[in-house]
Parts: sequence; structure tokens; C-alpha cells
Amino acid sequence: MDVLLLLCALLVALPNVAVVESRKAPVLDYFEYCAMSCRAYSASLEEFGGVGDGTTLNTGAFQAAIDHLSQYASSGGSQLYVPPGRWLTGSFNLTSHFTLFLHKDAVILGSQDENDWPVIDPLPSYGRGRDTQGGRFSSLIFGTNLTDVIITGNNGTLDGQGDLWWQKFHKGELSYTRPYLIEIMYSDNVQISNLTLVNSPSWNVHPVYSSNVVVQGVTILAPVTSPNTDGINPDSCTNTRIEDCYIVSGDDCVAVKSGWDEYGIAYGMPTKQLVIRRLTCISPFSAVIALGSEMSGGIQDVRAEDIVAINSESGVRIKTAVGRGGYVKDIFVRRMTMNTMKWAFWMTGNYGSHADDKYDPNALPVIQNINYRDMVAENVTMAARLEGISGDPFTGICISNVTIQMAKKAKKVPWTCTDIDGISSDVTPAPCNLLPEQGEEKIGACTFPEESLPIEDIQVQTCTYSRNL
Repeated sequence: MDVLLLLCALLVALPNVAVVESRKAPVLDYFEYCAMSCRAYSASLEEFGGVGDGTTLNTGAFQAAIDHLSQYASSGGSQLYVPPGRWLTGSFNLTSHFTLFLHKDAVILGSQDENDWPVIDPLPSYGRGRDTQGGRFSSLIFGTNLTDVIITGNNGTLDGQGDLWWQKFHKGELSYTRPYLIEIMYSDNVQISNLTLVNSPSWNVHPVYSSNVVVQGVTILAPVTSPNTDGINPDSCTNTRIEDCYIVSGDDCVAVKSGWDEYGIAYGMPTKQLVIRRLTCISPFSAVIALGSEMSGGIQDVRAEDIVAINSESGVRIKTAVGRGGYVKDIFVRRMTMNTMKWAFWMTGNYGSHADDKYDPNALPVIQNINYRDMVAENVTMAARLEGISGDPFTGICISNVTIQMAKKAKKVPWTCTDIDGISSDVTPAPCNLLPEQGEEKIGACTFPEESLPIEDIQVQTCTYSRNL
């Protein structure tokens, strides 16, 4: 961690504040924080009629504040401060050159009334909603066609109050696909950092069709039995960095996506140049890092390192199927520690849920150059389940310097492999015959790329907030 990042961490933990007392709650008059961009104009939600009592609906206050602050986009940008309190709201839209900052004692609560969530069109790369055939509810915090947008705080909270939505999902009562907590579409230069996200109705953080995205220092908490509460889902994005996050999830902690079947193929927008590092995940029924299953636009150049997996179904999982098309290639994972896992590695070519019956049965996915190295796992039921597609094998798999300690009640056969091709080096227990040992001279196999990606060059700076509107 460099000096500036350390300073930013200290600023989050111990913000430099001046407090102006009010009868409602203390209002911060000045503080410092770290962000990719600083702003010239500032305002507090209370100045626009916001009431943080947990029962007053604040959708209008949020939108009025953001609409007012949007006038400063071309003259230094603006920031909206959410003070201590419980701020009930429906979905609201962000603007460009804008920062939303949550005090550590601020909680943004998702409304329990469906009428407070506008219905928007399905994503074009999916062709339909994921929960239902039709549209989808807009996310709690939503933005589209934005430039330079930041959602941050000193660990303030977004609470989606998702139980109502989970019950509707299980009972088949949804008219539209459930909302996410944060969704940013068609945008560039996005920062989501230093927040706690709890009880999302569905996915938590969904950047889609966007570039230059940083998700950092985010804590995500969901009941492990809650449906589809994925942590962070970069979707058809270029240049994304996910780091220093703690995720407890009812689904994949990080799910890399790029569209569904014929719709994703036609849209043709891959996820590429993705960095994932220093992630801790608990997901008993799903994966720590999943690639797919909606990967029809392609996934390429994913670099994950220094990952801790605890009590999760699988460490790294590739999910695809006949009809998906697209590709997953140039995937590099190293320095992963796993404890209490069903599978360390899982690849499946028969993940067969489809958007509709119009998919092309001749659209076969390409899975190649998948590299795992320098890993330790304990209490594992099965080392790996690697299942390609007949006539369309997964190729270029390389696993090196991996030690897996099997559980007391582990499967008798630790590896199952079909329709795959690759090599291994210094792996315990010994892999299947389709991953032959290369010997000591090939111990450097599965090399992790050393050159940096452009997203790693994005720097933060020390910003200040002071009330000036």
C-alpha cells in the first residue's frame, strides 16, 4: 500500500471534521476524504428537505438535490453529503461530475413500496429481465450515460431491506426483475468505495457497459440463503478494478458477465481488463469468483490475486453452455487461500438456463488459457470438477503450485475431468490424466502477467467537503 492509499485509509477511519450542532443531528461542516476527483460545490441532503427519521420518504429530496447540483457539472462538479440518520427512499438517479458521500452513521433505506421503484427496459445484452420476461425495477442508486461519478463515504450504509423482495421471488409474485443496490450504465470513470451494503433485493453492485470503474473498500453482507444476492458483477465493462472488499453473499461474490445467449452475442460487448485483488468471501452455496454464466459477449484478461475464500461452494467457477457463444480466455488467478470448500475449481459447460428458446444451438463458447497458481486449500470435499463440452473442449488449462488438503469426508476421486485439455505442475493431490504433470523444469507454468493494466494507474487524491450552497 503506497503512502497516499494509507493516508486515505486513515482519513476514512478518522475523518478531520468540524461539527455544527443542530436539534436533529450533528452536521459535518468540513471533512476530508479520498476520491478520483474533487468537487467545487457542496450541499447536504437536509438543505433539500431530507428527513432522516426512517419513515419519511426522501426520494424527492435526493432527486431535487442532485438535479440542483447538476448545474455545476461543467464548473468544478458537486458533492452531496448524506448526514447521520435513516434516509428512506425509492430509486434515484445520479449526475455527472458528482460525488454522493455517506456519513458513517448514515443509512439509506430502500423503500418497501414497489411504486417507488420505476420500471425500466431490460438490458439489451440480456433481451429480458432475469427474474421475469419483462422489464426490471430501477436500482436504488442508478446512473446512466455519466462521466466521473463517485459513490463513497466513511462506511455509511445502503440497506435494501431485501426480505420483502426475496419472499416475492420465492412465491413467484414478481412482475418485474428485482432492483439492485447500485447500477451504473454506459458510464466512464466510476468510483464506488468505503461503503457497507446490506440486504440487497438482488445483485449489490452492477457496473454495466462502462469503463474505468473502481470498486474499493466495500463491505457487502447478505443472508447466505438470500436469492441471487451477488456481490459485485462487472458486466460488459472495460478496465475495472475490484479490491479490498469483504463479501458475504447468497450467490457469487464476484460474477463476471457480458450478456445472455443470442442477445449478448449480438450486442458484442465483452468484459475485459479486470483486476480483482485482496478480496475476502463467504458464499456457502456459490462461487468466490464466477465467470458467466451470461458471458456471450466474451470475457478476457481477468487477473485475480490475494483472495481469501471461507466456507464457499467453489473458489473459481466458469459457467457456460451450448448456445452461449462468446469466450472466456486469458484468465489468471494466483495466491488464493481457501478453507472449507466443496470444490476448489469448477468449470461447467452445461449451465443450461436460457433467455428464451431462440438461442443458436450451434453457438459454442470458447474457453481457453485458464491459469491458476500458488494456492493453498484446506477441508475440501473435491479438488476440482472440470467439465467441458463434447466436441468443444476447454483448452489451455494450467494449474501450478497448488496444494489442496482434502476433508475427512472427501470424495474418493478428488478430480473429475471431461472434455478439457491442459497441464499441471506441482499440484497435490495429483490431477486427472487430462492435466499431465510437466515436471520441475516447467514449475514456472501458468505465469501471471507482470505488465499493469490502465485501470491500475488511476490515482486518488485528498478531497474536502465544506458547505457552500
